[in-house]
Amino acid sequence: MTADPGTPTATYRLQLQPAFPFAAAERAVPYLASLGVSHLHLSPVLEAVPGSTHGYDVVDHSAVRAELGGEEGLRALARTAWAHGLGLIVDIVPNHMAAPAPERLNAPLWEVLREGPESPYARWFDIDWRAHGGKVLLPVLGGPLGQEWDRLRIEDGTLRYYDHAFPLRPGTEGLPLAGLLDAQWYRLGWWRLARTELNYRRFFTISELIAVRVEDPEVFDATHATLLELVRDGVVDGLRIDHPDGLADPEGYLRRLDRAVRAATGDGEGGGGRRAAPDGGGARWTVVEKILARDERLPATWPVAGTTGYDALHHIDGLFLDPDGLEKLTALYRAFAAPPADLGGDWAATVRRAAHEVVTHELAAEVERLTRTASRICAADPRLRDHAPWALRTAIRELLVRLPVYRPYASVGGPPATDADAVMLRSAAADAREAFTVAQEAQVVRVVRDAALGGLGDGPDHRDFCARLAQTAAALRAKSVEDTAFYRYAPLLSAAEVGGDPGRPAVAPEEFHAFAARRSRDWPATGTVLSTHDTKRSADARARLAALTECPDWWGRTVEELTRSAPAPDPHLAWTAWQTALALGQGDAERLVPAVLKAVREAGLRTTWTEQNAAYEAEVTAFLEAGPCAAGPSVWAAIGAELDGPARANALGAALLQLTMPGVPDLYMGTEHVYTALVDPDNRRPPELGGEPTDGPSAEKLLLTRAALNLRRERPGWFGPGSTYTPLLASGTSAEHCVAFLRTEGTDGTDGTPGGAVTVVTRLSRRLGEAGGWGSTRLPLPPGRWRDLLTGRTAEGSAVLDELLSRLPVALLVRN
Repeated sequence: MTADPGTPTATYRLQLQPAFPFAAAERAVPYLASLGVSHLHLSPVLEAVPGSTHGYDVVDHSAVRAELGGEEGLRALARTAWAHGLGLIVDIVPNHMAAPAPERLNAPLWEVLREGPESPYARWFDIDWRAHGGKVLLPVLGGPLGQEWDRLRIEDGTLRYYDHAFPLRPGTEGLPLAGLLDAQWYRLGWWRLARTELNYRRFFTISELIAVRVEDPEVFDATHATLLELVRDGVVDGLRIDHPDGLADPEGYLRRLDRAVRAATGDGEGGGGRRAAPDGGGARWTVVEKILARDERLPATWPVAGTTGYDALHHIDGLFLDPDGLEKLTALYRAFAAPPADLGGDWAATVRRAAHEVVTHELAAEVERLTRTASRICAADPRLRDHAPWALRTAIRELLVRLPVYRPYASVGGPPATDADAVMLRSAAADAREAFTVAQEAQVVRVVRDAALGGLGDGPDHRDFCARLAQTAAALRAKSVEDTAFYRYAPLLSAAEVGGDPGRPAVAPEEFHAFAARRSRDWPATGTVLSTHDTKRSADARARLAALTECPDWWGRTVEELTRSAPAPDPHLAWTAWQTALALGQGDAERLVPAVLKAVREAGLRTTWTEQNAAYEAEVTAFLEAGPCAAGPSVWAAIGAELDGPARANALGAALLQLTMPGVPDLYMGTEHVYTALVDPDNRRPPELGGEPTDGPSAEKLLLTRAALNLRRERPGWFGPGSTYTPLLASGTSAEHCVAFLRTEGTDGTDGTPGGAVTVVTRLSRRLGEAGGWGSTRLPLPPGRWRDLLTGRTAEGSAVLDELLSRLPVALLVRN
């Protein structure tokens, strides 16, 4: 068997870091090959900030990261992988680089700081040189400049401040400190100025990550040369694109990348849409980390295989939520925590308030830059004049907070916005007018809307505004929803997951089937995930929480009792902390305390990252240590008695769905066993791979994972592009608890054509048990005799589910 550079059958994500370098990954290859995956999926491999545990803080695109083993280490890993029939997928970061300390680590940025806008590297970075008198604000000081003055020093021809080392503009070395600072192309500032004064684009609100202008062909070539060499040499077989919504022109970037990869591999010019690309993803299988809203569609013209798979996560998780139980759980949460509607009581109101907070505070600098650009557009066109900056600023904010997706896709001089994006922007603009009391002043919203759609002209400011508003929208959505509202609205923590909708998380079987059929038809090689380095909680942790929707009354009583024995500083904290501990399955202080402290800072209700309330955080820690972390074995045994059974069914069901539904499953490191992890950095701990449990939940999950992966590898035609997806419907009183489908090649497989696999999953298992079990419920199978790869049982005709699922809550059948 040799590795196939086309569509993977399954990938396995490894988080590389100094504690788990290329050599460690190489040692794991035989084990990972035995699981049945076709490709290793590596986190970013280019040179990053020393000690980085994630690699998204790239400092040098021309080198493979030395701390991981350098280029030779990567090539050795590739050789070993190929020897075992595996290829490599690599995560790449086109949107940003690190602004590190010392600054010399990022050579292009160093040159810009020394040479200013005339530097050949100035085109690399998204800097507004018209602000701050042509200087780049560097918000690195621990306090106002006057307070930090004595900590600045000149040493070895550089300006030093703690770990920072800044270049000096040629000819300024001998100036007094005050004059020297004024003479530089940068301005050192208090870190708090970043909110309102920053004049370079960054990743979300992280000033230590400066945006890169990959839309510039020269910048693209320079930042992708090493990557393309690795593709050309067969070291890299596929790509994951990090955060494409941060780019000025995502589709333009993806097309340029597709052409470059085709040129490197000799696969022709390409340039067609995804349907024209082999294996659904261009010259090499490529997926994008695009977060889709529930009813949003990936642009059909992007030359990629699909997304990384958060849309699949949401649809899989939603199957295991009882909508009636969730409604009851939400009512109990509101009665217990009593949150105001816009601070966690109502999802839509919570999102709207969080968006207003972020757009007026954390993203104030981005809004100001948009306002300056819009003012120039209006000043240049007599028909658009007399819109005051405050009105433009208000219109921009109010439009942004009303966008229900990460960003629209529109451009100046390029393809027009899709009908869906145009309708969305017009609807948001109509609602944004409500922010104005004077109807004539509200006309400014139309100007902002038309500029966002690329309809006011084709000058540099028009292009800049259209792209930048979309980029800011993506940052706003991430920070207001995923990093704020998710932590405020807390009836069920597992619903607050990347790409999810906590206000409407449940998914009915018919909705799941429609989603899977659409993927099979439109994006058969797209990705699917359940756990990643970015999920707030791993799939198995979420499976435990999902079980609460089947026993909301028990949970309401339990959290009341637990809080009486260990009072919390506030009821919202008690509710979320105990759910977090329940997800983890234990009160491990080393893991629980950092995760809950991160949650209360992200929520921003009583403490934040930038305005930390030390007294409150001490109370939080004390509560955790006296409450969840001190809970005795009897507490956890009682919790396990209620949740272990449903959680087992949920976890195994979700795993089998991911591994057999349309798309390419990506397994996160360690998830072939039971894997409970919380938000980063807890989910980025170096993995301990291998191990063969002989019984218990981990043994069951490993059995299921290995069986499904090896089946995918042996029968790719049943699961990949060209395969079919056919829902199978159970009949009987408990039919709603069964989700089943047939995967086969070419035809729908119901006519007796040899081959094919049937997935059978139990949902809402506790409710099923309360109703008396499967009873006489049956699942009509396609013609033939079927064998369960997990238990060895056989079935044909109309299978009795009580017999088929008597040992495990899931089955994976193949036709003999």
